[in-house]
Amino acid sequence: MKPEIIIICGPTASGKSALAIKLAKTLNTEIISADSLAIYKHLDIGTAKPTSYEQSLVKHHLIDVVEPTSSFSVSDYESLALPIVNDLISKGKTPIICGGTGFYINSILYKLGYGQVEGNLEIRNKYINMAKTQGVDAVYEVLQSVDKKATEKIHKNDIVRVVRALEIYFSTGKRKSDQNDKLEPRYSYLAFAPNFDRQELYSRIDKRVDIMMESGLVDEVKSLIDMGIDKNNQCMQGIGYKETFDALVSGDLSGLSDLIKINSRHYAKRQITFFKRLEGLNYVNSNKDVAISEMLKLING
Repeated sequence: MKPEIIIICGPTASGKSALAIKLAKTLNTEIISADSLAIYKHLDIGTAKPTSYEQSLVKHHLIDVVEPTSSFSVSDYESLALPIVNDLISKGKTPIICGGTGFYINSILYKLGYGQVEGNLEIRNKYINMAKTQGVDAVYEVLQSVDKKATEKIHKNDIVRVVRALEIYFSTGKRKSDQNDKLEPRYSYLAFAPNFDRQELYSRIDKRVDIMMESGLVDEVKSLIDMGIDKNNQCMQGIGYKETFDALVSGDLSGLSDLIKINSRHYAKRQITFFKRLEGLNYVNSNKDVAISEMLKLING
């Protein structure tokens, strides 16, 4: 049987978007972005969003859906993405989920458990208020200190699940990660990732950063600052944006490009590690045309 959904994932600069567009055109379907920065309006250059032309070729969902002043959690993504997935399936289409934010992809694939422990409003409100006054990083650091394993599965911006894990720990003394919450799959799926040699991937990352700098990343961050965005806004935590923000504040732009390249490489390593855990992941040729052929064989059985 054909899969209900298709996942195209992998590290930054691995050509996921181009591959998804070509496959979507072939299958006459639509793409749902799974990128934690592409959801923001006005963040264009540093996110390497599909261009207006590319989006005219294939309908894309969940790009430019929130203002840069907004916070956006994995739970928010899940609540927006699932109705789109279900609507496309009901129309006989096979949605393509494309992106590098693994927590977003998992929120579509699986029903993620919250645990069976009763809620504790006192603890919950304490950490919700901490998130408001000190930021999500402060709350996430508390969770890392008491249940580091849980943070491997919970993104810091998913404040609902972060706070829930703290509720469980401080109510019972037991860690959320010790609970046997099995992943319940929602859909049958096929998952693909372009397979690049590590040095070739790094070369692609360097080239992408060069293009971003030449295209005006610094000016884009300046315009965000002019809109009232500061480093406490969630959107400014993205690689490329946080480094540029700091450089503008310090007045020293020397070495900015190299720093973004280094941090992008580190991020790519984390993405590769994350997606290796995705059950049934198929690595496909780095050549787009060859990859499409390989994917269609698996999709069509």
